[in-house]
Amino acid sequence: MSVVVSFFGTVSFILGVLAENKKPASGIPVPSKGGVTCKFPGDPTVALGYLSLGFLVVSIVAGYLSMFYPYKGKSVPLGVLFKNTGFVVFFNIALFTTGLAATMLLWPTITEHTHLTHNVHHDLSYTCPTAKTGLLGGGAFLSLDSCLFGLVALMLADNAREDFFNEDKGDKSDDKVSSNAYDAAITI
Repeated sequence: MSVVVSFFGTVSFILGVLAENKKPASGIPVPSKGGVTCKFPGDPTVALGYLSLGFLVVSIVAGYLSMFYPYKGKSVPLGVLFKNTGFVVFFNIALFTTGLAATMLLWPTITEHTHLTHNVHHDLSYTCPTAKTGLLGGGAFLSLDSCLFGLVALMLADNAREDFFNEDKGDKSDDKVSSNAYDAAITI
């Protein structure tokens, strides 16, 4: 499942960076009767922004499902997972960066979509701006960060799960070292 999380997180990052690079600096104001009509060059910014958000959602949903899904038919209580401090820290960081990445991907994408659909303005001095520069790129990097933090949380969840199942088996293993196994006849 980590391959799925990594793949979709990386695709989200790439699409977000492409959306930032393809975004025009501004539109061209064309005076018309009683106002200004903005002409924007054809660009895939809006589609790439929504696709980047979609791949981020798929990546994170796959990661969270794999963290809490029953392992080999046995479920692990949530209390066991959340007793692991490292898991709690990385889980919360992944959750926070996911929300921030989604916000930074959605805000400029919706703004750009609004600029493209509502392009007639009654103010003759309107300059036809586009969405704020840098937000899509920042959202793309946060998308990659949330994917990576989610992968670390997934590894820590696997460790906690493995520890839980090993504790259930009891102390039946023979790999423990006792004082009887120590050879005291060592010469220096």
